[in-house]
Amino acid sequence: MKPKRIILIRHGESQGNVDKQHYEEVPDYALNLTERGVQQAQEAGRTIKEVIGNEKLSVYVSPFFRTRQTFAEIRKSVDKNVIRAIEDPRIREQEWGHLRPIDENEEIKRERDEYSTFYFRIPDGESGADVYDRMSTFMETLHRDFRKRDFPRNCLIVTHGMTLRLFLMKWFHWTVEEFENVHNPKNCQIVIMEKKSNDKYELTTKLKMRDPNILSEIAL
Repeated sequence: MKPKRIILIRHGESQGNVDKQHYEEVPDYALNLTERGVQQAQEAGRTIKEVIGNEKLSVYVSPFFRTRQTFAEIRKSVDKNVIRAIEDPRIREQEWGHLRPIDENEEIKRERDEYSTFYFRIPDGESGADVYDRMSTFMETLHRDFRKRDFPRNCLIVTHGMTLRLFLMKWFHWTVEEFENVHNPKNCQIVIMEKKSNDKYELTTKLKMRDPNILSEIAL
């Protein structure tokens, strides 16, 4: 049965968020949460607990260190709610390929912003379109899980900013232009989709947009 809520959350503040030097020395998947990131995750856990009460929860987590650490802190508040937690590599962050000097990374970001966040493929890495394809196969698994009779009333997905946006793009059938109009959520920002009486989901979290008119019918 479809869950009452699908809750998505970006990981807490990571080492790479506060000091880009780490991207020269540490693989993206191995970056850890900062102390502030741990606190953000703990607060998010308390908020999620307030939202779901005593209802059960099924969790999907990106295997990156920072997402696993984020869920570990969230779980302190919702452990009794969790019926299962699964790591799924398909909800990892967009791949950057390998370690690069900061200047090279910044130049790639500039080129991507000028060309298209969705279509630009990072050298030796992925485009937004590649991540979108991953989201498509992940959703197939998600919908199969939803059909199980014992699937709980809440689903939590602990992931990354770009990946979270592409999940929403796929789910709500956004155009490329609509996707590119939406900013990544902040660290540990909680994004909630609630099932309505027509069995469809509504995005109940307000997203930051470049032009608020483009997604006014979706981001309520």
